[in-house]
Amino acid sequence: MRKTLLFTLSLLATAQAAELRVVTHSSFNLDKKLLAKFEQDNGVKLQFIEAGDAGEMVSKLILTRSAPIADVVYGIDNTLLSRALDADILAPYQSPALKNVPKKYLLNGAFNPIDYGHVALNIDKAYFQKNKLALPKTLKDLLKPEYKNLLVVENPATSSPGLAFLLATIKELGEKGAYSFWAGLRDNGVKVARGWDDAYYTEFSKNGGSRPIVVSYSSSPAAEVFYAEKKPQSSPTANLFLPGSTFLQVEGAALIKGGKNVEMAKKFIDFLLSKEAQSDIPTQMWVYPVIPGIKLDATYRYAATPVYTKTLTPKEIAAGQQKWVENWSKVVLRNADPKDL
Repeated sequence: MRKTLLFTLSLLATAQAAELRVVTHSSFNLDKKLLAKFEQDNGVKLQFIEAGDAGEMVSKLILTRSAPIADVVYGIDNTLLSRALDADILAPYQSPALKNVPKKYLLNGAFNPIDYGHVALNIDKAYFQKNKLALPKTLKDLLKPEYKNLLVVENPATSSPGLAFLLATIKELGEKGAYSFWAGLRDNGVKVARGWDDAYYTEFSKNGGSRPIVVSYSSSPAAEVFYAEKKPQSSPTANLFLPGSTFLQVEGAALIKGGKNVEMAKKFIDFLLSKEAQSDIPTQMWVYPVIPGIKLDATYRYAATPVYTKTLTPKEIAAGQQKWVENWSKVVLRNADPKDL
């Protein structure tokens, strides 16, 4: 009886070890054949848990830290890392492949950078051409009457690009100046979406919405060309690199503290930094690989890199993020006067 019980428990432990739970944000995507090869090579079954936008994902990991829902996480970025570290939900691990990653992307011993991108405003070119409307040249131009009800942003409390854009405005305008700017956007009809998917695919006029300016990524115009059935001569969207409107976002993977399959989770992080995965990322998630020398698809000529990207340090983000998001919510969602903050 005892031997039978031990054998049964051994089988259960083996079955458990054969599964790797991976929690990701809603934009995660890699070639299914590539993922299948990882499963085959390592004798494991990948279980992906989609947890909404990156901010929502981190919140769920914090709420479930006493009983972790996954073994490894992908999609925590430099805007959200401080929240994850403060909540003590990550376990230390640095992939050997990080020796090939530029130092500027290495943020913490529990954080393995996988990709980076530039959060930036995008425009629907056809809207501006049809309405003979000149493009804004500064952030404060967005407060003018001619741009009323034209901008959609993501909520920084739930969305990493939304948070990145908020941080960019704080870096450019200062804390008090940023709150006044956001009050002006509120009064000028800014639309707040829960996450990037809603903002880009529902509210953005290029995709059937009514807003021709959206917070997205500098690589989004390239994606528009890549996915077009009939390849256009130019992208239907363009970057709007207003001074102080862009933010360098670095996404990474990490072990979840208390995760069950630690060794396989490490292998998955190593896999994300492999040449095969790094080469797949640019046309799957439309961000840049952190490993130098990876060849990009030809459509990336429609992407662009801002020369004046403003980036707060991780220490600055950690010190101010909670207060900034709370005050943003008061101003934009609850009509508070910035002077009262």
